[in-house]
Amino acid sequence: MNSGDPLEPFLADQGVVILDGALATELERRGFDLSDELWSARLLIEDPASIGQLHLDYYEAGADVAISASYQASFEGLARRGLSRAESAALLQSSVRIAQQARDCFWEELHDTVEDPSRKRPLVAASVGSYGACLADGSEYRGDFNISNNQLKDWHRPRVDALLAAEPDLLAFETIPCLQEGEVLVELLDEYRHTPAWLSFSCRDGESVCSGEPFAACVALAERSSAIVAVGLNCSAPVFAEPLLRMALEKTAKPLVCYPNSGELWDAPARTWIPGSEGDRFAGQAASWLAAGARLIGGCCRTSPADIRALRALLAPSADRESIER
Repeated sequence: MNSGDPLEPFLADQGVVILDGALATELERRGFDLSDELWSARLLIEDPASIGQLHLDYYEAGADVAISASYQASFEGLARRGLSRAESAALLQSSVRIAQQARDCFWEELHDTVEDPSRKRPLVAASVGSYGACLADGSEYRGDFNISNNQLKDWHRPRVDALLAAEPDLLAFETIPCLQEGEVLVELLDEYRHTPAWLSFSCRDGESVCSGEPFAACVALAERSSAIVAVGLNCSAPVFAEPLLRMALEKTAKPLVCYPNSGELWDAPARTWIPGSEGDRFAGQAASWLAAGARLIGGCCRTSPADIRALRALLAPSADRESIER
């Protein structure tokens, strides 16, 4: 694990960090059936090469950061699939290493062809998804876990340990639906000195996280830890991003992260997406997110490499572009 803030060189040179887009929903679009409780983590077992190819596609599209396929992977979920504790830890580590290998392949290919001065060597963020994701009942979009802080921390710790063993550049605490889990993750991060992480919440409207608690209170948690290098939102409707970001600016001076979904809604009982009305306009909205304070910008569910390519063209098109005003 690198010490310090690995995002700083990107922010200093180009003013924005381009994140990747959807993993599981893009794999589904490519023909994979991920309709079980492991979601994209199932392919860590069955077809890791396809995950690696998607990471590579995002790097080639312009992503500065790829997020590992560990969001849905947990010791409990993998045990239900018959994996031992050691096998599960190895699988979690493989999620990071697959992304690292894709990054290294991209970087080698870039320098073997034509030097692109607009690109820095990309990063790998290890995804730490919500506790609710392992329940596979949609509770990561509600935050009603009925579990104590200590129990929640004890659940997260082994997974963080396993992911850090693979030496990602930083952690991505993502799709966090409630204040409780945010508090627990910030406290847990204190046990890992000099481990950078971003913290992003899923929101149900322009003021509240999915649990109904104020987004502003959740963002303020970032001020409790120097290891939190960015804070914001993900897997939320794009229409809510701008007001949420402006609210966050009042609570923290840290870089804001914003990677909404395409605007569609997840129907947990039916395990399907309900179409929204914003998909075709996704990248075009990013300028308003930047103006509202976002500095880490990407896509979540139902976005694609094409969206990330459009984001980069809009937000960081060349190395000689003047630094984006802060």
